Amino acid sequence: MDPKTQRTLRRIGWAVLFLGMLVIYISAVEQKGGSAVKDVMVNIEPLPDGNSLLAEGDVLGSIERAFDKPLEGQTLGDIDVERLEQVLEAEPFILDAEAYVTAGNHIVIDINPREPILRVIDNNGYNYYLDRDGIQMPLSDHFTAKVLVATGSLPAYNETFLERKRNRLKEAFQLAQLILSDPFLAPLSEQIYFDSRGKITLVPKIGSDRIEFGSFEDARSKLRRIKIFYKEVLPYTGWQAYDEVSVAYDDQVIGRK
Repeated sequence: MDPKTQRTLRRIGWAVLFLGMLVIYISAVEQKGGSAVKDVMVNIEPLPDGNSLLAEGDVLGSIERAFDKPLEGQTLGDIDVERLEQVLEAEPFILDAEAYVTAGNHIVIDINPREPILRVIDNNGYNYYLDRDGIQMPLSDHFTAKVLVATGSLPAYNETFLERKRNRLKEAFQLAQLILSDPFLAPLSEQIYFDSRGKITLVPKIGSDRIEFGSFEDARSKLRRIKIFYKEVLPYTGWQAYDEVSVAYDDQVIGRK
């Protein structure tokens, strides 16, 4: 047999082998697609403090409401994994959801939750969280997040509040971000209060009863002065030496009894 004929036969052989494997693969996929879902396994990443605002039952309930019935028992071919992820990511506690099917016909869902950084309790009776992106989150039935609290005369939440030039809720959120970015100030801070004029008062966990912050302008400078006061003054005078501290005025820290 001449070399050219041998090469042709080899190519035909490889082609037949490839087509055979393709038929086997398609058959296996079709067979798996007709298999029933055995169960749904939900993995929820905990928040940094180890707790969770979301439970497995919440996830399964969202799925059942969206698909009108549990996924268990349904054929795999009828499950739209992409839609499943989209349904879950529309839930207020969920930042990201990844779903996939295992070889054993289990549907696994990995949940990355939203992390609240600020709780808002305003004078209009609204009570909710804001996550790291400024997205509104409801309170949880399972756990109360121990985060900074913003109270007082604040506007109602609007999805575009961070785009506003002047907005007290925006100021509360940005001030919370600044406080939480400082490892020293974050554990000392408890509450951000806005009065009817938009003036801010901080309530610390220890030390003075309150800190007069004034307007949001020069927030970084004011926080820096508070930090210096806590680090360099209070260790000598005592944490309970002042009932009120003020950084509302330029380049000053005033302690009042």
